[in-house]
Amino acid sequence: MREQDLIVGEDGLARPPWAAADPLLREYYDTEWGLPVRGEQPLFERISLEGFQAGLSWATILRKRPAFRKAFDDFDPDRVAAYAEEDVARLLADAGIVRNQAKVRATIGNARATVALREQGGLDALVWSFRPERTPRPRSMSEVPTTSPESVALSKALRGKGFRFVGPTTTFALMEAVGMVDTHLLGSHRRGSSGLWPER
Repeated sequence: MREQDLIVGEDGLARPPWAAADPLLREYYDTEWGLPVRGEQPLFERISLEGFQAGLSWATILRKRPAFRKAFDDFDPDRVAAYAEEDVARLLADAGIVRNQAKVRATIGNARATVALREQGGLDALVWSFRPERTPRPRSMSEVPTTSPESVALSKALRGKGFRFVGPTTTFALMEAVGMVDTHLLGSHRRGSSGLWPER
């Protein structure tokens, strides 16, 4: 373990550099990231935010998350699926969110795809069906993957159902965030905290 791969905070807890400096990211790392997320609405929100994050920092999205939730009706799939052109214009005029027309339209389209999936078992069942049999066990940041065979397959499945901005890197980030894989570094105080991947 290289010294820079984990940083021990004033509280004595070891975190990766990305979660060690910014208080908002530290809170997110300590209380949310990597814990299991189930259910249609929570997963639709995570997919939406991961899509908006493409090309940007996660810190930017996390700071804007309250504004995103307000702008997108708390990511209620039914309400977002019903958005019309005036809603697109409203969202593109909202300085509190990322005003990217392609991503805004993709989120609305993804809401419609989420609603349509209910007849086929639902978004939760689809996403979680790609949970791998094993999780990575990274000792350093360089060992943390950015894609996996499962994230490639999940990306393909989602795109086949009409989702956009769900490339393999985005779906792997989703899998990390919702606990489907555990990429907390060995030695981090959060390693194994999802309860899905007990340390052996």
